[in-house]
Amino acid sequence: MVTKVAGERQGIQSIEVGFRLLRVLASANRPMMLRDIAKGAGMPAAKAHRYMVSFMRIGLIEQDSASGRYDLGSYALDLGLSGLGRLDPVRLAGPILENLCEEIQETVALAVWGNRGATIVRIVDAGAPITITLRAGTVLSLCKSATGRAFAAFFRSPFLKQMLDEELREASEASKTAITTIRRQLEKTLTEIRQHGISRATGSLTPGINGFSAPVFDHSGRMVAAITSLGSVGEFDVEWDSTVAKAMLAAADNLSQRLGYKGAGEE
Repeated sequence: MVTKVAGERQGIQSIEVGFRLLRVLASANRPMMLRDIAKGAGMPAAKAHRYMVSFMRIGLIEQDSASGRYDLGSYALDLGLSGLGRLDPVRLAGPILENLCEEIQETVALAVWGNRGATIVRIVDAGAPITITLRAGTVLSLCKSATGRAFAAFFRSPFLKQMLDEELREASEASKTAITTIRRQLEKTLTEIRQHGISRATGSLTPGINGFSAPVFDHSGRMVAAITSLGSVGEFDVEWDSTVAKAMLAAADNLSQRLGYKGAGEE
């Protein structure tokens, strides 16, 4: 069906209706049953099912054969990464990441905030004997990863707070530790990160792997990305004043300046 609203260009109503289902699924941040997706989009399940079949055919969504739940598909990820890749920080980061990788001889990456959290969008592999299991599209933990901690410390978003609270609840249940205790520990970590201007993780997310992550800011002073470096424990120095940490801070500052950031307290 074709629709036209006064003063607007003519469009195809069925496409707009179908995308209500995709918005429900994307905002849920988890696989969903058809009935719940249909309810969220305000349409009968039978009608929603026809849209879902078409979306599956083109790869926008996928269905788990065991549970029957739907989730975003590979093409949806491609679209998301393509959109993120058009952001200026991603475009400008290329040569900075290449130079940083060459300087510190470690794998480096760029992450931005996507609809599922801190998301890796570009990687420069140092080609070390130990392969770092990281790829474009990876969404990282806010509590355990260096990249996630950088966003938790410097990025401001109601969605981030919601995700952080959820991670803390899961950690509390898994460790049988009071959530207030875990929250205090995290706040102490984030305070230390803000003091040094860079975050770190020592094998807490991936055993045997250390990491640093430095925030990147735009002209308004808002964090828009994080530059991350990863290396194997024993070879990757995670001291706050290490050569790697200084190189990371310099690279992040370079990209921030290219985005118009003048630094705290500067006019």
